[in-house]
Amino acid sequence: MNEIFIRRSIRKFTNQTIEPEKIDKLLRAAMQAPSAANQQPWEFIVVQDKGRLAQVAKSSPYAQPVAGSAVTFVLLADESRLKVPSAWEQDMSAAAENLLLEAVHLRLGGVWFGVATADLVVENVRQYFDLPRNIRPFALISVGYPDGQDNQFVDRYQAERVHFEKW
Repeated sequence: MNEIFIRRSIRKFTNQTIEPEKIDKLLRAAMQAPSAANQQPWEFIVVQDKGRLAQVAKSSPYAQPVAGSAVTFVLLADESRLKVPSAWEQDMSAAAENLLLEAVHLRLGGVWFGVATADLVVENVRQYFDLPRNIRPFALISVGYPDGQDNQFVDRYQAERVHFEKW
């Protein structure tokens, strides 16, 4: 699966919109992720309106590329579905990575912005989307057709970090 090796964080996008069938494929890929006890806590908000994207970009000092994306997915976890409460971030991370890999497969670019890692950003997203208390913001993933950046292989393998049988 070459997509694993060539995926890069793409932060600059063309003005081209993404076809609805590709958005559907991205969401389907995210929801195919493994999850603890099959709890599948994910919920998604799909943001395509340029005014809303500009507003969402203000939720974090690092999220400026959201404004230039064709679509940004807001990844959320429904706490009422948690059978294994300590595993929600792992579940959501698997969904996020699936979405990013599908983006590469569709010849799109994408970038993951953490939300759950900063309380202020969580509250910004919570307020902007008027989320109920049981819905926990996790991440933003911006996607679009790459403009000047490419998904390309960069070897990150480090043999010295691999240990067999013991440290």
